[in-house]
Amino acid sequence: MSKFAQFVVWLLLLIPVTVKAQTESKQSLVALKTNLLYDVLLVPNIGIEVSLGKQWTVAGEGMLAWWSSDNRHRYWQTYGGYLTVRRYLGTNQTPFTGHHVGAYGLALTYDVEWGGKGYQASKFGFGGGLEYGYSMAVGRRLNLDFSLGIGYQGGEYKEYEPQGDRYMWQATRQRHWFGPTKAEVSLVWLLGGSGRSKKGGDK
Repeated sequence: MSKFAQFVVWLLLLIPVTVKAQTESKQSLVALKTNLLYDVLLVPNIGIEVSLGKQWTVAGEGMLAWWSSDNRHRYWQTYGGYLTVRRYLGTNQTPFTGHHVGAYGLALTYDVEWGGKGYQASKFGFGGGLEYGYSMAVGRRLNLDFSLGIGYQGGEYKEYEPQGDRYMWQATRQRHWFGPTKAEVSLVWLLGGSGRSKKGGDK
């Protein structure tokens, strides 16, 4: 079983365990999410965010895209994920709603080539950073979450060029990127508890 598959299984197993432990709470303490930006780029992804208290949460997110077209030498392949700790701001803040800040780590591998020079990670690249965002209610159990993370991502990658039915190695380089390393416009589904009132407050 691949590391990504193990990660997805861990997410799925965590959902019923966490929901059962929080069933008597009046607030939703577990949320499933998908990053719509990645979905538009044909990178399927899923995440889970769990409340650690009134203002703190921890989230795990995984992505997987493995599209290829050998006859046209096109590859759009990536998998990896994020682990994030967030603090929602405001002393009376409901989990998963409002302004938030956080810290995250990431692991990612990829192979990208569109009929010309290609770039393939030699192994997983790692990084992390700090994020700021805002989550707004769009339904009783639905949120839209906007966030941007700034940090570092590094790792070894190979440059190659397709020639006929072969791929010719050109160079091996090290990536050291400082800047945006996370962008999120996520649809969030609140689980557990009793949701929120129609006006968005606690029940």
